[in-house]
Formats: sequence, C-alpha cells, structure tokens
Amino acid sequence: MPSIGPYTLPNPVVLAPMAGVTDRPFRQLCRELGAGLVVGEMVSGKPELRNTRKSKLRLDHTGEPEPIAVQIVGGDPEIMADSARFNVENGAQIIDINMGCPAKKVCNKAAGSALLRDEALVKDILQATVEAVNVPVSLKIRTGWCPDSRNAVRIAELAEQAGIVSLAVHGRTRACGYGNTVEYDTIRDVKQSTSLPVFANGDITDARKAVDVMRYTGADGVLIGRAAQGRPWIFREVVHFMETDTELDAPGLNEIESILQRHLNALYEFYGEYLGVRIARKHVSWYLNNQPGNSFRKTFNQLDSPTAQMDAISEYFRKASLRKEAAA
Repeated sequence: MPSIGPYTLPNPVVLAPMAGVTDRPFRQLCRELGAGLVVGEMVSGKPELRNTRKSKLRLDHTGEPEPIAVQIVGGDPEIMADSARFNVENGAQIIDINMGCPAKKVCNKAAGSALLRDEALVKDILQATVEAVNVPVSLKIRTGWCPDSRNAVRIAELAEQAGIVSLAVHGRTRACGYGNTVEYDTIRDVKQSTSLPVFANGDITDARKAVDVMRYTGADGVLIGRAAQGRPWIFREVVHFMETDTELDAPGLNEIESILQRHLNALYEFYGEYLGVRIARKHVSWYLNNQPGNSFRKTFNQLDSPTAQMDAISEYFRKASLRKEAAA
C-alpha cells in the first residue's frame, strides 16, 4: 500500500478534494464506504478568509479518522507557509498543495494550475511550505498549463527536490478543463521519472477503469472525484476489484436509500436546517442521476425542510421498489 509520509494507507483509493462537495459529512461517508484517504475541500491560504463561515466549516474535522488531510491553495510562498502552519495547528496531519484547480476564479489569482506556468514560483512555494511544517506535504497538479506546455515531469522533479512526499496528477492540462481525453501517458511519464508515490486522477469512473489506469501508468493509487458524487460506494467497488479481479454487485435500492438518508441527516446536523436542506438538493440529484424520475428531482428541489425531504426520499424509493417488483 502507498504511504504519505509516515501514514501507510489501508488501500490506494483516495477521495479527491472538490470544492463544495468534499465537506465533512461526505468525507466521513466515503471513508466508511472504503476510501483509503479523504482530502478536504481546498482552503484559501489568505489569513483574512479564515474566519468566514465557509472556511470554518471546511476546517472542521471533528470525529474524522486519521490522518486528516487538508488542501491549501494560493500563489505566495510566505502566505502558503503560514497557511500550512495554521492548518497543522488546527489538526491537519497532511498538507496538500493545490496546483491543479482549473477554475478561473482560482487561476486568475495566479493559484491552482496557473502556477504551472512559473516553475521558479512553484519551487519557492513547495520549499516554503515543506519547511514551515513538521507534517508530510503532498502536491496535486495537472499535466501542464496547456497542451503545448506539458511540464508535469519537471514539476515532479522540483517537488521531489523540495521534500514533497507524494504527488497526484490529473491527466489534463489547465486549458483542457474537464473536457478532452485524459492523457494517461503523461501520468506514466511522471511515475517513471520520480521515486515519489504517484496517484492518477481524471475520468476514473468505475472499478475496472481504476485498475486499468494503475496498470497502464504504474501509479501507486488513484484519486476519484466526480465519479464519487452520488456514488460514494465506488471506493469499496474499486478495492474489491483490486483484491479479487471481480466486480462487486451494485448496491440495491434499500442500501442506496439508507446511505442517502444517512448522508442527508449528516448534512442537516453539520450545516443546520437552512443550509443543509439546500446543500442536500445537489447531492440527491447526483444519487438519483441513474434512477428514473427527473420530475421527482424538480419537485424535491422545491422542498424546504428536512422532514419534507426525508419523506419525499422514502416515498421515491417505495415507488421505485414497487416498479422493480412489477418488472420482475
């Protein structure tokens, strides 16, 4: 199993950090359902943003199993070093540096994947952050800024020299966003060029794909992001396939309902009723994306209380079970 500093993971399947998604309720659920490690939503390195409601929620790790991994984002070495120290004082046991986010609001501030255009600045940020804390520091990158400037191998070299302990590579450039085909060849090149543990990321949509990507690239593990939205059991599916070379049966309606209800209750408890109800809507849409009933999602999004949402979910699955029985 791969290690990140002193932490040997129970399996090599990691929940990728996603802003607005990988909050504490979702992280805990994914760990329960097989993720070997979960990484929190990225937090800004700027100290003036630490006391906002959003940041305080993102920095809440109460009850989470160790190791606690926190991703930070920013474009200034001193600010990133200070952010790393702050998060370690707040309980972080692994600091992950974001140099992979393609969002304009991040890149326009010379952070995230925009940093890949400035290798000297990358080097300074990595060194400053590693030297600032006594916990392992990992790095997430893309393959480059654009297809004509794929420098992931060089960034991996700088990372290893700076003392970074593991590397996650999303197989697209910043310019590609989430479109175009993932270039697993570049991830393979990175793995061949470094002794660091490498985690492959990008379009890993099911267990078979995860194993195929690891075999092709030589990566030590995989990061799963969007494929876990509404499908947090994907982690146990990947682990099962890795161990047995067979596909795990998909969860039945009863289990999906149980997982979803637990998730919603955790959201209500964590955010409070007002925010919890609103955040629940996108998760329900993801859970039911592959289920019949688009009209249900439209109706569900108009509900404004936990009781109404939970009752609607129960009724939805009751009808879904009846349909399944009738079709059998």
